[in-house]
Amino acid sequence: MPFQLAACAEMLWRDRPMAWRASRLKEMGFGVGLWNWPAWDPEALVRTGATFTIMNGYLQGRLSDAEGCEMLLASARETAEVGRRLGVHRLNLHGTGLGDMGLPIPKIGAFAPGMEQRARDTLHRICDLAEETGQVFTLENLNPIDHPGCPFGSTAAVLSLVSAVDRPQLRINLDLYHTQIGEGDLIRWCRACLPWIGEVQVADNPGRCEPGTGEINYPGVARALKAMGYGGPVALESFASGQEEAALEAFRKAFTV
Repeated sequence: MPFQLAACAEMLWRDRPMAWRASRLKEMGFGVGLWNWPAWDPEALVRTGATFTIMNGYLQGRLSDAEGCEMLLASARETAEVGRRLGVHRLNLHGTGLGDMGLPIPKIGAFAPGMEQRARDTLHRICDLAEETGQVFTLENLNPIDHPGCPFGSTAAVLSLVSAVDRPQLRINLDLYHTQIGEGDLIRWCRACLPWIGEVQVADNPGRCEPGTGEINYPGVARALKAMGYGGPVALESFASGQEEAALEAFRKAFTV
């Protein structure tokens, strides 16, 4: 089975309205990923007829303290309703709060005892919400250079949490750009995360542009994912090194195996 290809509209054609970007991605045969949904008109996006594959699943909140947990759950419930209007099945979380433009806030701090268990408890409550709404939440790994000190940011930490919760309403958003910077060894991490992957996100490194612009052998990764039996969503979450259409075609080529 071919991979289900999508692209983050926030990072492409940044001088164009979001509805135009969604329409263009639809024309090219890609699903559409979103970050900062309050910045856009949901009804205009619905009218494009595009398939919206993933969006940020919260606007505020944290995983491992009581106040942050309640904020996260309230925000996730609001976001889930917007996601249902757009037909979004996957709602994305991080181990930290969000800042401007829906980007994770780099948070420097110590890892206190009990944080992981509290995060698991919060994620179980997120899964309960997802059972109500018929959606799936994903937890995304980050890298220690762009997001220093982010709690639960590493691929290993995300895998530990999601596998411990082990419910179908919680999956891993395995961002291989972040994994490359934080850990490397992409194919082994794909294999380790495979039972819990909800989406794979890609960008080359350095530069965070499309496959073929940096050091990562994405055609090799694609062949390995196929050999493992993965046929789920693969999303380009990158800038374009030149023309967006050319970047998207390079991505398509790398993941057509």
